[in-house]
Amino acid sequence: MSVLVYTSSSDGKFKKSAFEVVSFGKKVAEELGTNLIALTINAEEVSELQTYGAESIVTVMNDQLTVFNAKGYAAVIHQVAAAKAATVVVVDSSIDGLYLGPLVAVSLDAGYASNVVAAPSSIAPFTVKRKAFSNKGFNNTVISTENKVIGLAKNSFGIHENPVTASVESFDASITASDLGVTSTSVDKAVGKVTIADADVVVSAGRGLKGPENWGMVEELADVLGAATACSKPVSDLGWRPHGEHVGQTGKPVATNLYIAIGISGAIQHLAGINASKVKVVINTDPEAPFFKAADYGIVGDAFDVVPQLITKLKDFKAQNS
Repeated sequence: MSVLVYTSSSDGKFKKSAFEVVSFGKKVAEELGTNLIALTINAEEVSELQTYGAESIVTVMNDQLTVFNAKGYAAVIHQVAAAKAATVVVVDSSIDGLYLGPLVAVSLDAGYASNVVAAPSSIAPFTVKRKAFSNKGFNNTVISTENKVIGLAKNSFGIHENPVTASVESFDASITASDLGVTSTSVDKAVGKVTIADADVVVSAGRGLKGPENWGMVEELADVLGAATACSKPVSDLGWRPHGEHVGQTGKPVATNLYIAIGISGAIQHLAGINASKVKVVINTDPEAPFFKAADYGIVGDAFDVVPQLITKLKDFKAQNS
């Protein structure tokens, strides 16, 4: 019996969520009285995982998996879990993780709990706390199957250093065309920008900006804050911004430390997708906009007046503290 965690990476570099998943997996392994194994796929510098408690690191290098493929990655996780007799598998609850979790669970005949926010409150029965009702509430889920798959919600457990000396071994995963299901012919990536998946701060805007030509101040504010840029669904539907920046229940859910919404009224689908963010700030001319009821802080005002002033103040603050 062991605990296996899948550590996500991009271009060979670990995402922040990978360290949180290892930290969580270490806690679960301690409670179960077993060892923790971290699985990497096409990652570099894997030894840094031992800082967070990974006692064993299994590396998979495969040219067929240079681009994320849910079925292919799930097949690798299944093979490693079977080889290492892992009864608990942990993935994150990112967009990729939400694809992976059910596939891995089916292959292992396991119970699956997504959006888990804390270490198990009980081992027998195995009980985890998870987000529910579009992040408006919580429930306690009992996983009664022998094998268990857990999807950890972003920024829920935290990153905790627990240094150990890890063994590292390579694993030759057998992947066929049928395992992949689909193949990627090309991938377009934003270069030099913070991605929504990795961001601790997101600056998002909606139709209140009146057109794509006004997005410069959103990007400037994001640059000052080291943040990712995002948008509401109508904005991406209009073609003002790429669909990859659409956040919300029907786009990319976010659980950032800070979410700034500029000119977004706050449709229920949008609020459901960003509700897990810790601090929410809204800037809108309409004091009755639904977003104000969900926000921690609100500014009633014209974005074209407020945002430039905010940028200036932040630049001055950074200059004084640099």
